[in-house]
Amino acid sequence: MRMRSTSAATALAVLFSSAALSVMAAGTASATATVVTNTGGLVVDGTLKRVFVGDAANGRILASDYNGNRVDITTGLGSVSDLALSDDGTTLYAALPNTHQILALDPATLDVKTTYAIPTGTGPRHLAFAGGKVWFSYGDQWDGDLGSVDPTVDPAGDPESGTGPVAMAQIPAEGTGSGMWGQALLDTDPLRPGLLAVGETGDSTGTEAVLDVSSGTAQVVAWHDSSYALNDGVGDIDLVAGADQVLVNGYDRHAYANGTLTKAGAYPGGWAADIARDGTVAQVAAGKVAVYRPNATKPLRTFTVGSSSDYYAAASVRWAPDSSRIFALVPSGGTYTLQALTQPTMNVPTLTVNAPSSATRAKKITVTGKLSATVALPAGVKLTVTRTDLDSPSGKALPAVTVKADGTFSFTDTPPAGGTVTYKVSYAGDAAHLAVSASDKVTVSRTATSLSLNNNGKLYNYGADVKFTAHLGKTYKNRTVEIWADPFGGDKPKKLVKKAKVNSSGNIVATVDMTRDTTVTAVFAGDSRNAPKTVKATAYARVKVSTAVSKHYKTAKIGSTSYYWFHKNTNPLLTTSMTYYPGRQQRFDLQVYYQGSWYSLDSEYFPVGTNGKSAVSLGAPGESGVRARMRSVYVNGSSGDSVNSTTYGAWKYLYFSN
Repeated sequence: MRMRSTSAATALAVLFSSAALSVMAAGTASATATVVTNTGGLVVDGTLKRVFVGDAANGRILASDYNGNRVDITTGLGSVSDLALSDDGTTLYAALPNTHQILALDPATLDVKTTYAIPTGTGPRHLAFAGGKVWFSYGDQWDGDLGSVDPTVDPAGDPESGTGPVAMAQIPAEGTGSGMWGQALLDTDPLRPGLLAVGETGDSTGTEAVLDVSSGTAQVVAWHDSSYALNDGVGDIDLVAGADQVLVNGYDRHAYANGTLTKAGAYPGGWAADIARDGTVAQVAAGKVAVYRPNATKPLRTFTVGSSSDYYAAASVRWAPDSSRIFALVPSGGTYTLQALTQPTMNVPTLTVNAPSSATRAKKITVTGKLSATVALPAGVKLTVTRTDLDSPSGKALPAVTVKADGTFSFTDTPPAGGTVTYKVSYAGDAAHLAVSASDKVTVSRTATSLSLNNNGKLYNYGADVKFTAHLGKTYKNRTVEIWADPFGGDKPKKLVKKAKVNSSGNIVATVDMTRDTTVTAVFAGDSRNAPKTVKATAYARVKVSTAVSKHYKTAKIGSTSYYWFHKNTNPLLTTSMTYYPGRQQRFDLQVYYQGSWYSLDSEYFPVGTNGKSAVSLGAPGESGVRARMRSVYVNGSSGDSVNSTTYGAWKYLYFSN
């Protein structure tokens, strides 16, 4: 044991080390999302139930299932700018602008079947399959054109005719004005066979066109080139199934009958779109993908896919051929993730429920609300109502309520239980509408509860087993009380000491081991008619302290007091035992006796070791007849912590003889 001297002024530095343990929870493997860095085409294969996504930046094509989970990938392509699927679904085509190629791949395996070299230094950029050929756009911002690939011709060429499968400069000479600027967007539709929609990109003048390619040679059906007179530049173009129209940039509908392109309606603002086979429009707008019936002005359904400030909420959208879902490439953190948006043609009603914020138990209240939808609801719709409260935690069905012609409804109820009461109203849905639910909460009054706890403010010796008694007054059903003990100090958590029903007198008793100052809490959780109640009592605990004296040669009384006797040149060793706590110090008080009175000489703090010991060597006086006494004290706050109450040890009396 290392000794300390009262002449030393420095304090003991005690070092503690702790081991931090980390636990890694085992998880289950999850499906891999389909994520790309830059979009390079989006195609849906209804036969294989697969979605193909081109990753322009990383030269990859990814295949996904209908849930958006990646199932296959091909890499090392160098670049991918667009994808197209043959009409029979047997071939997937990919445009590679950096290597000036078009790949023909097997959709089932993503294996390359054929590679077509495209004789241009500016493309191919965009793809579409129509009239039995693959059509592609190419060119710079000033001079763009169309080309085609005939998959029925051998890639090496036709020996008899001397022609190959690739044909360039396919923009018709007549009816096209100044021609095409930039690498045009292309679109086809299976319900408009043989037609190809064309829209300028880049430094364009808003040119858009519809071409008939059913013969294998492009013929103008309609062409518009009038410096933004019809649009504000083409960022997307789609053929409209079932109508002689195109949709531009997700909102403008343009008719192309009789060789002209004229305004034919519009949807609320959007950036990109795709059109289902029944003419339903999926439109990218600020923070959402909105679904519209043909020519409607209110969305059939809206999917939130980003923030409202994100105008380009999705890079691209495509319908599944059976219209069962929409696939959207949604940006997040510099990448795009494929999301499957299901039941897109089902309208989502809006349901509101309004109940009073507070109410008196057993008094009648009125709940109101409204059911509305952008698609007309059936007449006489009935809503189910459920009340959930403390007496019916699983919910209790109330009589159904009928919606009025204007969509409003109301019902009355008398809440039998206090506390939080929830009224949930539900519509089961119908052939055109999804199910919807809404709820509102009411705070219903409860009777105040009487609860008390004894021993507040009392002081106990270290380790005393103290009985704390909580008394619960009259309640409706619940008679259970919890008693918790929270020792002072951050190293020991609050602990449940006892949880039980009170006895016939309303009492519950729990014993707490008082090793520290402790806050004891009695908790009544309440019931359906009585409010919860919590009461606290703080009791205090001394430390355990004692001092052992050594190096004396005898003990004997002076008067009625027992002294430890030392020779005048002997240094007494005083070893204090005190309840340990990190950083704790004991205060060493020293007094001498002179002319009938005790006088304080010194008080100094010394660290208490992890073994609870603090040894101090008291210097010898060097003269006889000296009487002294010492004690060890724990001082709340000054001894390095505040987890116990101030505790004084017993005086130890010392006498120095010859």
